[in-house]
Amino acid sequence: MFRRTLLALASSTVLAGPALADDHMGMDIVETAVAADNFNTLVTAVEAAGLVETLKGEGPFTVFAPTDEAFAALPEGTLDELLNDIPTLTAILTYHVVPGKVMSSDLSDGMMAETVEGSEVTIGTDGGVTVDGANVVQADIEASNGVIHVIDSVILPE
Repeated sequence: MFRRTLLALASSTVLAGPALADDHMGMDIVETAVAADNFNTLVTAVEAAGLVETLKGEGPFTVFAPTDEAFAALPEGTLDELLNDIPTLTAILTYHVVPGKVMSSDLSDGMMAETVEGSEVTIGTDGGVTVDGANVVQADIEASNGVIHVIDSVILPE
């Protein structure tokens, strides 16, 4: 249900067709995540937390976006619990967002970045880019209001 809502929301401003996979500059972060089709759980969580309009806002934002596989790796029942605990879900989701547009070329080993949640994430660049230990598996997916870096696990604030 949440996914259909977001698809409807996104489709009101997105051109349909295969060009979506290659050109995200006309789409905001939410539309880009919906079009990518490997962030279904993230999109559902963003909707449940009421963060859609924020992430469709002017920004810019940098989102460290866990894939569906990353959410599936959480202990059984965790996601259901989070979807029923909106304050905790919101804290976790906003921990994945950094104000401003931070491209991979802007990152350095040991760098600390303050998240929208208020805590800091630690960036590693030795042997590949990491964010609080999560591997960045795809970087620099640009959107009209920021950038998405795909990560392979859900990161959690202290």
